[in-house]
Amino acid sequence: MSDRAISTLPPGSTIGIVGCGQLGRMLIQAASQLGYRCHVFGQEETGPAAQVATKFVAGAFDDMAALSAFAKECDVVTYEWENLPGSALEVIGREVPLHPNARALEIGQSRWNEKSFVSDLGGGCAPYARATNAQELAAAIETIGTPAIIKSDRMGYDGKGQIRLQAGEILDAAAIQQKWEDLGGNDVLVEGFVNFDAEFSLLIARSADGGMRFWDAPQNTHEGGILRHSIVPGGEDVAVHIPAARALARKIAERLDYIGVLAIEFFACKDGPLFNEMAPRVHNSGHWTIEGALTSQFENHIRAICGLPLGDTRLIEGGAEMQNLIGHDIDKWPDLMGDQGAHLHLYGKREAREGRKMGHVTRLL
Repeated sequence: MSDRAISTLPPGSTIGIVGCGQLGRMLIQAASQLGYRCHVFGQEETGPAAQVATKFVAGAFDDMAALSAFAKECDVVTYEWENLPGSALEVIGREVPLHPNARALEIGQSRWNEKSFVSDLGGGCAPYARATNAQELAAAIETIGTPAIIKSDRMGYDGKGQIRLQAGEILDAAAIQQKWEDLGGNDVLVEGFVNFDAEFSLLIARSADGGMRFWDAPQNTHEGGILRHSIVPGGEDVAVHIPAARALARKIAERLDYIGVLAIEFFACKDGPLFNEMAPRVHNSGHWTIEGALTSQFENHIRAICGLPLGDTRLIEGGAEMQNLIGHDIDKWPDLMGDQGAHLHLYGKREAREGRKMGHVTRLL
């Protein structure tokens, strides 16, 4: 990771983005408005970000020579996907400033790392235990009890890499071995269920001088582990927990010396907010900020990594809601185009598949 102090990058500078999904696409749209050029490094020439980039570089995330050459063409590099090898960011960081830093990625891409990190800062989490083999998985299930969720330590997102255990479910050694193998035979966490009133997230933008801005906290609804709907402001079940959640978020961002936008998901519980997970990047639950806030999460991420002042994060109207278009929800686009209150975003993905995010729609309230 580069330890060079961040300096202000003037318009016309080149921002590198590792990853070519829809988050990268929306980062590029925000950067272009501010006059920046964007180069994308990824594996899909037809990916959402590749379609709008100034330059697309095709390469594997473990191709260190290609990553180094890519970084040399950029003035700063960021990433839109956290499931990257740490060695890739180390190579980039030796050539050019990298924001967020590699430590944020190291913590955010591992469920064990992030929960341990937050616990050390005094944050509350659902009960959890780690397992590195099937025998340890059996012991972890015994410790946590059921109902519970077995989650892959890495590479799990949008409900992938998870197995639910029902209350009272009894597993013999063969069944546990099978579940271990079903999750790839790699490290897992067993997490106990918690009773919560709502799910919400915090979106934080932090600049190099330590300045920090929060957006209103969206209340989130998930289906099958995939975010379906976000609304701001959240209800009273969320509002009562925002001060404590923000205090923890500040600790996290400061301890990481974070630069850019950071997302943290919480459970709103009777005794306080419980940390669920964090993403060292812009986040699906913040898409509403494009139309709903004075400065979007995407623009403030660009502002932070380029050394610019952070923009105002206040709501434009009384509230906003965002609905993900998942799979064949995309087929509704003609009707959404005719809805005068709908702000439609389509990601340019060629194939609609079950569980695949194809776009989103935002409405101001």
